[in-house]
Amino acid sequence: MHIIDLHPVRYTAAFFALTLTPIALAATEDEPSAWRHALSTGAYYSVGDYGQADDATVHYVPLSYQLGISNWQFEIGTSYLRLSGSGDILFNAGGVVGRSEFDIARDSVVESGVGDVVLSATYQLPAFNADDFFFDFGINVKIPTADESRSLGTGATDYGLKLDVYKLVGEITAFSTLEYKYRGRSSVFPEIESSVNVSLGFAYPINAVWSTGLIYDYRQAAVATFDDTHEIVPYVSWQQSQHWSWMSYLVKGFTEDSADVAGGIQATYSW
Repeated sequence: MHIIDLHPVRYTAAFFALTLTPIALAATEDEPSAWRHALSTGAYYSVGDYGQADDATVHYVPLSYQLGISNWQFEIGTSYLRLSGSGDILFNAGGVVGRSEFDIARDSVVESGVGDVVLSATYQLPAFNADDFFFDFGINVKIPTADESRSLGTGATDYGLKLDVYKLVGEITAFSTLEYKYRGRSSVFPEIESSVNVSLGFAYPINAVWSTGLIYDYRQAAVATFDDTHEIVPYVSWQQSQHWSWMSYLVKGFTEDSADVAGGIQATYSW
């Protein structure tokens, strides 16, 4: 059984680098605090055999709302999931979808439905000027709203602790993320364990509206009998207007737990 992470819930480092750094710079200029809002959605697609006899295909549509004030940001998100293909694969998307005790006799699955709800809060330490390091401390909670009897989740509550670090180097924003994910005890997937995720990357502004970047992701295996995962995620973003921004990305993996083809797009409306 293989564990595959869905990147739409893990590209926060890129999202922060593209959106929160200007907020941090504004804070250093003592601008008046005001409520900030953002609504994001997108689409993710992947296909791969993950070392199995048959391919597994994933369609994933996330939806999230962010609310910010001063150095705080709060977020609530959920998703629509669809999995078809191999029944010997688990997909980690805040929860997990894939094979469980309810469909262990099947060689393949076709399941779809609403995913888990994820709540998060992030605090950015005040910085004196734009040349300083920026530090964000975050916590998140996965509420098991996905139906584990249909292989759409673990049925357990998970918790995460996260540290984001940013630094402006000329025009480039370098960033890193360290996250510890505590996974609740699941009667459906009892072999899943707590794990660590690490991301390193950069964002480069091509011009006033376009930027690009690259993320390296390391994920400790969530099951002791499998290997850790290493992937790179190149992306490009477009600031269409004051309110609309877009980001697209591809995923290149280097282990069996990575898809053969994977990518997605995100749209964000902020006000």
